[in-house]
Amino acid sequence: MCLWINFGSGPLESVDCVVIGGGVVGLATARRLAQAGLEVIVAEAEKAVGTGISARNSEVIHAGIYYPKNSLKAALCVEGRELLYNYCKDRNIAAKAVGKFIVAANAAQDGELAAIRQRAFENGVKRLELWSARQVADVEPEIYCHSALFSPDTGIVDSHAFMVSLVGDLEAMGGWIALASPVDAIVVRENGFEVSVGGQEPMTIGARIVVNAAGLHSAAVGAMLGHGIASKFPKISYAKGNYFSLSGVAAPFRHLIYPVPVPGGLGTHATLDLQGAVRFGPDVEWIEQLDYRVDPARADSFYAAIRDYWPALPDGALVPAYSGIRPKIGGPGEAAKDFLIAAPTETGIPGYVHLSGIESPGLTASLAIAEHVAKGLGLTAFG
Repeated sequence: MCLWINFGSGPLESVDCVVIGGGVVGLATARRLAQAGLEVIVAEAEKAVGTGISARNSEVIHAGIYYPKNSLKAALCVEGRELLYNYCKDRNIAAKAVGKFIVAANAAQDGELAAIRQRAFENGVKRLELWSARQVADVEPEIYCHSALFSPDTGIVDSHAFMVSLVGDLEAMGGWIALASPVDAIVVRENGFEVSVGGQEPMTIGARIVVNAAGLHSAAVGAMLGHGIASKFPKISYAKGNYFSLSGVAAPFRHLIYPVPVPGGLGTHATLDLQGAVRFGPDVEWIEQLDYRVDPARADSFYAAIRDYWPALPDGALVPAYSGIRPKIGGPGEAAKDFLIAAPTETGIPGYVHLSGIESPGLTASLAIAEHVAKGLGLTAFG
């Protein structure tokens, strides 16, 4: 078994592939490339894997409902959902299809639910039921709605256990995780790349393949290559999502509760963790610099949004929990963009794969994203 190391702590000089970024997508991709027989190392800037986007989300397994027809988000979410449930079942990782309601707060939103349902069916989502307010009240008596869609295939997962398992798979296949190893520079050579890595013992490593899965920093990492990458692919905008937890009140729901989507996100929804505790969020707060502090004053807008579907929410019941930052391709007022997964034929650099804008449903789609990257590199079957 390989150790989690810094680049400088061993004699490593060259590998087949460097995956930049040790979030869930980077880990899943590294595992898939190792399955194909490649020698793979993951360069992670932080002292542990999955501390960024992957650790700061709702841990929801999405069904694939909202995304535009023929988009990567739609296809990879539907494919990835089944891969993720099966993976977790095979490895005894906690994952549960708790189901989710998308609720219309008034008659005007009924039409929006119909459009969402049609889009979901076009995406290959086979189970999405239209419920009346009375039907919802029978199973979720605290919920106020005019009507709702029920998704039985939406669930929750222990994302940390999932990532630990991916690391174990990678190590078992001879892969390496290099922690506290930020990439400082990448030079494109005739037959590959020279990747300069910082940290306590900086070094340069050769690789035939570089996969940029750096999440919030993917645009900055891409710009290191030159060759017009910075202008070829869009910049990243930061959409911070704040979460509040429920305090002093028993959990009122047994399912996930989502409003009709809002610009920039899926609305301030109620999710459950695997112990049944409720948290609300995320909202959408556009920021210029990375900042994970949760402003308690944002609770005011949470109370208003939540009471649209849970009027009985008591005053003072919400407390700041945590925040996450979504890497958006496009900024405020712009339509939501698709995942950007550019194979070497699209980046124009042999061996370079550029991933950007991998936000929700990135966790759900991670194993399918990994397969998509492998196919883009011409690796069509497991090694």
